[in-house]
This record gives sequence, C-alpha cells and structure tokens, in this order.
Amino acid sequence: MPGETKDLSYFEGKIVPSEDAKISIQTHAFQYGTAVFGGIRGYYNDTQKNVFVFRILDHYKRLVNSTKIMQLQFDKTPEELAEITLKLIRDSNLKQNVYVRPIVYTSALQLSPRFHDVKTEIAIYVLKLDDYLDTQNGLRTMVSSWARFSDNQIPTLSKVSGGYVNSALAKSEAVQNGMDEAIFLDARGFVSEGSAENIFLVRNGEIHTPSVPSSILEGITRRSILKIATDLGIKVVERDIARSELYISDEIFFSGTGVQVAWLKEVDRRKVGDGNIGPITKKIQSLFFNVVRGEEAKYKDWLTPVY
Repeated sequence: MPGETKDLSYFEGKIVPSEDAKISIQTHAFQYGTAVFGGIRGYYNDTQKNVFVFRILDHYKRLVNSTKIMQLQFDKTPEELAEITLKLIRDSNLKQNVYVRPIVYTSALQLSPRFHDVKTEIAIYVLKLDDYLDTQNGLRTMVSSWARFSDNQIPTLSKVSGGYVNSALAKSEAVQNGMDEAIFLDARGFVSEGSAENIFLVRNGEIHTPSVPSSILEGITRRSILKIATDLGIKVVERDIARSELYISDEIFFSGTGVQVAWLKEVDRRKVGDGNIGPITKKIQSLFFNVVRGEEAKYKDWLTPVY
C-alpha cells in the first residue's frame, strides 16, 4: 500500500525485516556489554515533506571513535554508515520524527570478556519517536547516590553499552523516588551529567556546563548548544561545578539526542529559579527546535534530508 511503513533493520550487512534481526543468547556482547552505540534523531518537516537527520556524520564519527577507544574491530566509515542509515529510513518509508540506534557489538559466540580479537558486527534499527522526556513542563530531578564512573574505569568518551548499568541504577533510583531524572556527580564530587543527558546551569546571565574531565560524554547536542549559545551572544563557561550550585542556579536544562532540550524545575526538592522555564533556556530551546526541523538556514549544514 502507498504510504505504508515497514519495520526494517540493518543486520549482518543487509536490510532485513526487524523480526529477522536476532542474535544468539551466546553472543559475546549480550553476556558482557561489549558494544558501543549511538542515538540519532530525524525530524519531519511537514511543510517540506521531508525528514531531516540531525548531525548524522558527527554522530557516526563519535561512534567510530568509540570503536577505536574500545579496540573493536570495525572498518566502516562515517560516510558509509550515513548512507546505510538514510537508505534504511527510506526503505522503511518513515515520514515522521524518528530515532536511529546503531550498535557495534562483539558478535562471536564465545566466552571470556575482552574487546580485542573478537568478531564484531553493526546493527541499526529505527523507531518512530517524539519526546523522550517532557520538554515543556519542567523536570523534577535528584542528585543520585550513584557516582558517575570515571574515565579510568570505563572510558567516558566512548558510548559503551556496559557503562549504562551506571545510568540504569541512577534512573531507577530517581523514578522510584518520584522524580523524572537523576543527576550524577563525578568521582571527585563535582556535577557530571544526567543519566543520559548533558547538563547546563544558568547563573548571572551566563551558561556553565561541566567539562570533559567531569566524566561527561561529549554530546553532539551539547556541542550544538555551545554553538547556538555563542551565536546568541551568551557567554558559555566549561568548568567544574559544585553540587550546591545546582540549588542556586537561575536556570538549569538538559541536552541530548533523546531529551533534546528540556528544562529543570526542581533539584533535590529545591525549586530552580522561580520554578518556570527561564528566558535563556527558552531562547535556546526555541532556536534548537527550529534548527532541527530545517527552519534555520544558518544551520542547514547540520541536517541531512532523507528523501
């Protein structure tokens, strides 16, 4: 039927029905979390009747870097991965907001946790996805009792699957305590990030955000926010941030592929600012959503049309 969508995935070198993209329970990555992954969004512009994928090459460059850090055998280029992804979305006939999940995993059926000298594969699937967390009404958050792991424990610049046990513990703790999301401190006690988001504080008209040594993942959306804020004439400072600064910030917001740009109304039962979205966050959020939908010509090089 015209307009009918298909549930397809890229698996073992070809595009197949998702129901056929299956791994064995003996798969190395399933046992040990020895995989790296990414998250990429595509936004549908109803006026232009097209899906625009946001910073696809930047996402795949980070994925390739993750394989390098973790010693995964992998030889595809970001450009090759981008072409596969665009074809997957086209073949699926998806004309709405989408989320793409590529994962490079150790596919051998063997024991012994390691990364080197183990066969790998890449799988890519695509989902229909709008908001992952509430971007409009403000999030209630708490500082987690779980610390963010350090770069000398699990490389924080690699989006490695096994490391997300850390995130899952923090997220569950937050939700089970009636909150929407968690905030990690790093091993030194400084603010790091959310369970799957980068964090920004607004103080005295400036944006402050944790730097790489705070065990953050270098988010692609984070990089975009830094550029957008600078273009808007807002000073951005990357530095160590003390926990107590969360309680006296004028505004706080998260960024990430999943969360996009979402503001916080509460941290540890303390109101952020006046409890409403702040003017700087609102300005950045508004511009960001215009950018990803292809409505800002200045940032058109961040977008790749699917059709």
